[in-house]
Amino acid sequence: MRLDKFLKISRIIKRRTLAKEVADQGRITVNGNPAKAATTLSAGDELVIRFGQKLVTVKVNDLRENVRKDEAETLYTIVKEEKIE
Repeated sequence: MRLDKFLKISRIIKRRTLAKEVADQGRITVNGNPAKAATTLSAGDELVIRFGQKLVTVKVNDLRENVRKDEAETLYTIVKEEKIE
C-alpha cells in the first residue's frame, strides 16, 4: 500500500493530498530512509513523521483497503512522541 494512502486510511493525516505534500517535503522516513508518497509500506514498517514541533514514531500493524473510523487506530501503534526545538 502507498504511504499517502495508509496515512489517510489510518487517519494519522486527514487528507491524502496533505499526506502527499508532507511526504514530498521530506518530513517522513520509513525504516530510517526518506520516503515519498508512493513508497510501498508493509506490516512491521516504522514511520517517523514530523508534525511542526513534534516527531511521532509509528509502527505499522496492518494494511487494509477499507477501515471503519473506530477501527482505524488498530492499523498502527504509536511508539513514541517527542518535541523538537
